[in-house]
This record gives sequence, structure tokens and C-alpha cells, in this order.
Amino acid sequence: MTTLTADPLLEAVHGEIIRPADPAYDEARRVYNAIHDRHPAVIVRAADTADAIAAVTFARDNDLLLAVRGGSHAVAGYGTCDDGLVLDLGRMRGVRVDPERRTARVEGGATWADFNHATHAYGLATTGGVISTTGVAGLTLGGGMGVLSRRCGLSCDNLLSADVVTADGRALTVDEEHHPDLFWALRGGGGNFGVVTSFEFRLHPVADILGGPTVYPLDGDVIRRWRELIAEAPEELNALLVLALGPVVPFLPERWHGRPVCVVLTCWTGPSEHDDRIRAQLDSLGPVLGQYVDRMPYPVINTLFDEDLPPGLYHYWKGNFSRELSDGAIDVHLTYGETIPSMESDTAIFPIDGACHRFGPEDTAFAYRDAAFSTAFGPSYRDAADTEHNKAWCRAYDTALRPHTEEAGYVNFMDTDDQHRVRASYRQNYDRLRAIKRRYDPGNLFRLNHNIAP
Repeated sequence: MTTLTADPLLEAVHGEIIRPADPAYDEARRVYNAIHDRHPAVIVRAADTADAIAAVTFARDNDLLLAVRGGSHAVAGYGTCDDGLVLDLGRMRGVRVDPERRTARVEGGATWADFNHATHAYGLATTGGVISTTGVAGLTLGGGMGVLSRRCGLSCDNLLSADVVTADGRALTVDEEHHPDLFWALRGGGGNFGVVTSFEFRLHPVADILGGPTVYPLDGDVIRRWRELIAEAPEELNALLVLALGPVVPFLPERWHGRPVCVVLTCWTGPSEHDDRIRAQLDSLGPVLGQYVDRMPYPVINTLFDEDLPPGLYHYWKGNFSRELSDGAIDVHLTYGETIPSMESDTAIFPIDGACHRFGPEDTAFAYRDAAFSTAFGPSYRDAADTEHNKAWCRAYDTALRPHTEEAGYVNFMDTDDQHRVRASYRQNYDRLRAIKRRYDPGNLFRLNHNIAP
């Protein structure tokens, strides 16, 4: 890119423009997943929606590959690219809460830490991720699962409206009445349709919760009892099952550090007078090796694993949906749980029943409303030299689990080599999404994602 061709962008952007010769370039090009070490031609750190319009227009007019970055957490690395333009929304992190309407308007670069901080002041929340540094945008556009899913639904279920910059440079506000086709597609269809510069969410009365991890031996009986607990639990109780190596934490005896374990991450949003009953149910799942379950402000539960998964690790993930957690699937989880390749790696099984099932499979772009569980399995590790070993473990795990799952999985758990699974991931909604893509992005400008080609 020459200085001359960059001049229109320099004149149009109020935020910051960073190019390869600039001192801030190496820091600005980094993303959460270190496996994606890419070198864009230019990075636009947008200050507002006008900057997003300018960047989209410039990329389109100059036939540049366009990567849109919100929180930068995309495991597939879609927030960066080689030789193209990165539109970084990380400076746009404002949150405005309306406590009377129980809504919040949040900008496209905000993280769930930003969102939870603002809404908790009013005793309100909506479904976010399990790591506080995750971006609101990417999680929501893919669907959005977290510890509030069984009570509040997916993040996309709570989306009321959005401000979107489309491929032709228009800034649209979309909701059920205005551009309803685009609004439908944004709720689970990923980053295929434009740059979302702000989201409006429905909020729920959630202030303090009973939550935290309980650690058990890696054992099939523990998993089966957890399966029964979830099947009978009220929507106010969510409990993720995680297979991992015993963490180095004060509440877990040292002899279990680094050994295969089951971890149940509990979030009880019901009345505190039932806390003892919830604790008793956790104790009944199996031998408790260690536990940190207590009353805490809701935002705290989304920070418990932040230190274990900082920016700069290497990640490679896969995911599957399933209507049940069969005994055959449990056997596969036990086999691969015994060989988890690093302390940072885990397999997480998210219950997605309860409030998630109040929507039908065609009510939003998120198609698997008949699934009861969403599984994410994939290694996270510190040394690039371990990449091939970790990928091989993950792919073998994926293959072994396929007979016990649906054809596809949650797009936010998919990696770059899962493009062939996109149609299956959207199932009956794929053709409708493709038509909407053709309407709003016929040139496929927004193709750095799990792409729905027009």
C-alpha cells in the first residue's frame, strides 16, 4: 500500500491508523490466539461508527481483505489477516444501562468484563461468556453460551437491536421491525453480514449468585450423576462440566495438581435460602477433592479462569452439539480426558436446555435448539513447538466423538479448518442466511469468518 492510496483513509478516520513501519504495529497486530501471527497492511483503531464506515468503504474500494476485530478472542483468528485491513473496535467499549427498561447498549469493542461491570451496578445481567476478556460482539454473533444460559437463554436471544455497518457503507439500526431479516441473521449467523458497532440487550435481575468450581476424580459415575442433575435441575441452576488437569489452586490438594479431574462450574441464581441444597447436590456427584463455591457478585464468576487463559497462548478447538450425553460419549470423554495435553487445556460441556429451548430452530439463525449440550474440546498451550501434537489429539477426540453427536457444532468453537461444516452448523437456516448474505454483502467483503458464501 502506498502513501498516496492511504491518504483517503488518513483523512476519513478520527481514530488511529497503524501501518507496518509504525512503532505500535507489532503490539497492534497481535490477537488473543498466538497461533495466528499475521501481518496486515493497515490497522484502523476505530473511535466511532464513522471510522468503521470509512474502513469498510476503503477496504471494499481497494479490494482489500477485511478482518473485523472486537474482543480479539476468536480462536480461528478471524480478527487479523495478512496484507489486508484490520478494523479494530477495541476502543469502542462504552456501555449505557437503562435500569427502568432493563436494557443495555454496548459498543462493539467491549468485553464481557466491561458489560458486567456496568450492569452489575444495577443488579442486572445477561448471558455472557466464561472468560471476562471475551468480546461481547463475537460471542453474541455466534450465539452466546455462558453460565446464565439455562435461566436467561443465549446472548443472541437477549439481543433487542443492533447498529450495523454493511458492505455498501450504510449504517443501519436493525431490530424486529427494521431490517428484520438482517436482525434475524445477526442472532447466530456470525460476522458474515456487517460490522456491528453497538448491541442493545435485554437484562435480567441477577446480582449475587452461588458459584464456583467443585473438583472430582475423572470418573464415569461423576459424569453420569452430573447428567442426571442437569436433567432435573431448575433453570436457575447451571453447572458446566469441565474435564481438565487438576489446577494449582489452594483449595485442591497438591497431589491432585496436574492429574485428570472433572470440574463442575456451578452458577445458582435462585434464592440464597436454597444454597445448602445446591451444595448437597454437588457433594452427591462423587468424592469432592476440592471446592470453591460461595456467594459472589455475578461478574466474579466470569473472572475465575482469566489468569489460566491469558492472551498469548496457542489454541486449537473443535466443538459438537448433542441431544444427549450418551454412555458411549462418556466413554470417549474418559479416554481423552486421561490424555489432556496441557494444564491450560480442557473439555467443556455446556448445558443448552432450559431457557435456550424457548426459541424454535428457525426463530434465530442459531439452528440447534433441539440440542441439550454443546461441547468444546481443544488444547491450549504455551509452546508453538507443541502445535502438531495438540492438533492431532484434538482431531482424534473429535473423530471419536462424532458417532455420539449431531453433524455440526457451535461456530464459536470451530477452527479455520472447519469451513466444510458451516452448512451443517446452520442446518435448516443455511439457505435463508445465504439469501440474506447475498442481499447485504453480495461481494463477500465479510468473508473472514465461518463464511456463508453469497
